[in-house]
Amino acid sequence: MFGIISVSNERGEPTMNEMEKRISEIGVVPVIKLNHPERDAIPLAKALIAGGVPVAEVTFRAAGAAIAIKAMRDNFPEMLVGAGTVLTTAQVDEAMAAGAQFIVTPGMDPDIVAYCQKVSIQIFPGCTTPTDYHTAYKFGLSVLKFFPAEQSGGMAKIKAMSAPFPMFKVMPTGGISLKNLADYVRNPVIAACGGSYMVTADLIDNGKWDEITDLCKQSVEIVKAARNA
Repeated sequence: MFGIISVSNERGEPTMNEMEKRISEIGVVPVIKLNHPERDAIPLAKALIAGGVPVAEVTFRAAGAAIAIKAMRDNFPEMLVGAGTVLTTAQVDEAMAAGAQFIVTPGMDPDIVAYCQKVSIQIFPGCTTPTDYHTAYKFGLSVLKFFPAEQSGGMAKIKAMSAPFPMFKVMPTGGISLKNLADYVRNPVIAACGGSYMVTADLIDNGKWDEITDLCKQSVEIVKAARNA
């Protein structure tokens, strides 16, 4: 399992670790809610990998999240698989027991951040305010989830927050789609974008694996084009 690798630059500011770099290279993180994890976790993972997106944030908003995480990790060791919508330290333990490599929380909970650092698992807390960012700075974090992105001010708010906190990379989640993905990822402050548009309930529940793969491929192309522009 990946641990937390703390690296600082010459100014003492946190820099991205190896897992964060891998996620940034992919550019998008599917945010997944599985209603039937025993049935859908493995074919979904195959579809994501085929689309060039070997990463998944499996949310604890649905029962059986740990089952899905374990299935993906056991069958696809090349994937990065984490747990999302984590609200308690007990869920951190459950996710880690299933093989989760990172934790995502919807808000900045200092107790959960401290616990994740204690047990050496990567955490991306949800942050949208100066207080959130300042708390993250005290913990030595380098990549933050910005949630809900569009509803919290989108790229304009992220740019404004980067002025006093230039040490952070951000993973905006919430309201991201193929239509605005490029607007986000072309900015160097963006590590990657989280989204559910390529893994909607309709696509998963109806086994539309080819469509999921195609949406992932389109996302990867948009990320590459935006970053190379």
